[in-house]
Amino acid sequence: MKEIRHEPVAPTRTQWLASGAAIDAHRHDDHQIVYAGRGVLAVTTTTGLWIAPATRAIWVPAGTVHAHQAHGELALHLVGLPASENPLNLAEPAVLTVGPLLRELIHAHTHAPPDDSPERARLRAVLLDQLRVSPQQPVHLPTPSSPQLKAVCEILRANPADNRTLPALGREVGASDRTLSRLFKADLGMTFPQWRTQLRLYRALVLLAEDTPVTTVAHRCGWSSASAFIDVFRRSFGHTPGAHQPRSQSVSACPKG
Repeated sequence: MKEIRHEPVAPTRTQWLASGAAIDAHRHDDHQIVYAGRGVLAVTTTTGLWIAPATRAIWVPAGTVHAHQAHGELALHLVGLPASENPLNLAEPAVLTVGPLLRELIHAHTHAPPDDSPERARLRAVLLDQLRVSPQQPVHLPTPSSPQLKAVCEILRANPADNRTLPALGREVGASDRTLSRLFKADLGMTFPQWRTQLRLYRALVLLAEDTPVTTVAHRCGWSSASAFIDVFRRSFGHTPGAHQPRSQSVSACPKG
């Protein structure tokens, strides 16, 4: 079994990861805000997967074992917060909306040299204020523990475009649709359609980060048409899928220097 790295202090910095690059499972004694100013970030824990494009950030509480995965070239902004500071009062990871002001605060905080100056303290205080009022977003794909549910979820992970009904999937794994429906709610806290939509949105974000055409993404992820996909995507994220493709993102939004 691979040893889980322990980093007492969560770093505050900006780093770039190539598409497909990963940071292995580790944990901090501090809380951490993880934000991808470019690309799409996936954070995996023992309880599930959190996915965040450039309009979202992921809250990782102190002590949480987590790993990072880059989809598309990733500008990764890391903000460490002492365990004594919990502006969100959350013990579990969460995805937060990143508006223009919070985005600029994160950029400024992760690019400036760390010091104890009054200016940096004020910047940090405003950043914490913005975190407190940032809406949480349900961009979370929980991991099942039931063997029957795991089997169904693996089928759909392998092919998100699989449009079979729950009874049809149940016949393949040897479980009734009533049992599976109950397990989805009890084990994952959501219905089967909700989980499948989350899976498809996650896969869509990954494909968009790889600059896959929107129509192709729609069909690979199980939507009947590009317009149906765009409608669901807009209702979930507040904008169209094209905003997440690399050619639509300005490199200058997050300089490498």
